[in-house]
Amino acid sequence: MSSYDVTIIGSGPGGYVAAIRCSQLGLKTAIIEKYDTLGGTCLNVGCIPSKALLDSSEHYHNAVNNFEEHGIETKSVKANITQMIKRKNDVVSQTCAGVKFLMDKNKIDVYNGLGSFIDKNTVKVQHKDGTDTSLTSKNIIIATGSKPNFFPGMEPDKKRIITSTEALNLSEIPKKMLVIGGGVIGLELGSVYGRLGTQIEVVEFASTILPTMDSSLGKELTRALKKEGFKFNLEHRVQRVENKGKSVVLTALNKKGEEVTFEGDYCLVAVGRKAFTEGLNLEAAGISANSRGQIEVNDHLQTSATNIYAIGDVVRGTMLAHKAEEEGVYVAEIIGGQKPHINYNLIPGVVYTWPEVAAVGKTEEELKAAGVEYKVGSFPIKALGRARASMDTAGLIKVLADKITDEVLGVHMIAPRAADLIMEAVVAMEYRASAEDIARICHPHPTYSEAIKEAALDATEARALHV
Repeated sequence: MSSYDVTIIGSGPGGYVAAIRCSQLGLKTAIIEKYDTLGGTCLNVGCIPSKALLDSSEHYHNAVNNFEEHGIETKSVKANITQMIKRKNDVVSQTCAGVKFLMDKNKIDVYNGLGSFIDKNTVKVQHKDGTDTSLTSKNIIIATGSKPNFFPGMEPDKKRIITSTEALNLSEIPKKMLVIGGGVIGLELGSVYGRLGTQIEVVEFASTILPTMDSSLGKELTRALKKEGFKFNLEHRVQRVENKGKSVVLTALNKKGEEVTFEGDYCLVAVGRKAFTEGLNLEAAGISANSRGQIEVNDHLQTSATNIYAIGDVVRGTMLAHKAEEEGVYVAEIIGGQKPHINYNLIPGVVYTWPEVAAVGKTEEELKAAGVEYKVGSFPIKALGRARASMDTAGLIKVLADKITDEVLGVHMIAPRAADLIMEAVVAMEYRASAEDIARICHPHPTYSEAIKEAALDATEARALHV
């Protein structure tokens, strides 16, 4: 039986980053992964493959719709979904191989198989060949992530009624795809196929898309996606989805309570994800999952068994790869005797549509509910010279600042390259900058980042210069 200082169950962004940090701190470390490749959902069937397909579909969309305006003539442009999927798979393989390299480099022992608790210090690894390996460990980190969620009536059959996993591997470009859910996953994968010519029809229970983000972002993105041909059916409660062989039929109740139906080639079920703890045998370690399937932890991410920690999608909070990474480092440093800190308010969220959507800090709705007096500065992307040069004029930047102290409380944006731009706001807010601090920083011209400066100027006595 092998013995370790730390054993990690799950090799996603949270797990493998925790393993690396543990090794850096001189801790003998093992990581357990039930699949043949490392990287978890994010690298295999989530963040990385979806961005690969988003980039491919964006290139195609621009070639068909925008190149001629730029003076680039293309006689014949065709979308080859087989090659797109192959390239995506190559990107995934390279990225997962990179994680294996990092495990080897940091002398982390990797065990492939299903990990489960024997007791709070012992984990059994059940390998595919039927053999078992038992590991003893002073500390254990649960990083088993999440899986696609669904509700009664919309159970995926993985053929016509699909989840994000199957949507990443379609062998054809559908004529029409129904998408249940107007959140991040549905809009990103809807964008992939929408750009390739698929008619995308979204069915969403809430009154807006991106319901957890600042309401201005959902409204602006709705306008942008409608121009790309998206159709939205808001305030619709899905009753059932049926596979009819070569098509699917979705039945829902609209906001008037009337029954309506939608038909398409496929139905993508994208109503979020749920914590994955199946097969862990948590009870043997003296811990259990709550009614939502999450593992309860304290402020130090400890479970009720103090030597066992849990991180990432399997615990409370946003289900984001970078949140899991931060928690992985945090727990590793706690075990290593350090005193780390995570500011959950400053974990940015990103939606990789086009334009991209990004946010950090409080929304207007949250500030109003908390009774905080605040001021708003905003700036339209279409007022930027850089945006006109690239023909990317949709979107806005919004800065929320404390009405009295001028401290930035939240930044929300829908803009080209918002996924990268948001980090200016994160850094500023980490150092508790004021809107005027951002406004007085010299931004290069012409860039998209100037919109952040202008929005900050607008929050500071309505001083925006270019609108």
